[in-house]
Amino acid sequence: MIFVDADACPVKAEILKVAERHGFEVTFVANSGLRPSRDPMVHNVIVSAGFDAADNWIAERAGEGDIVITADVPLAARCVAAGALVTGPSGRLFDKSNIGMATAMRDLGAHLRETGESKGYNAAFTARDRSAFLEALDRLCRQAKR
Repeated sequence: MIFVDADACPVKAEILKVAERHGFEVTFVANSGLRPSRDPMVHNVIVSAGFDAADNWIAERAGEGDIVITADVPLAARCVAAGALVTGPSGRLFDKSNIGMATAMRDLGAHLRETGESKGYNAAFTARDRSAFLEALDRLCRQAKR
């Protein structure tokens, strides 16, 4: 199963292409509107607008052999701890070897934004990011099948 933190996810179409090629079911989880699909392998879950509702839904279900796609580092940490394979939409892989550093960097960035030391602008999503994501997801799908 591929779980997608779908709010503001820029690679939904790419996820569907890779999932179909590998025969994985996909569950998009969001707080609001998702485009319906007639594909029986694609599921949409709309959760309440509560804080972290989509993250909690995914974290409660993702486990060994599942793939999670999220840019949210705390969600990635929870899913890595549960044994899921995790990547961000730019192809950044999260695993036991790097999730601690990713969490620390996220916390540092939040602190710098709170103190006004950083404006916190995110880099634009590029074609290179999309390509890196496709490569990472394909690799994770092959890994999950083993």
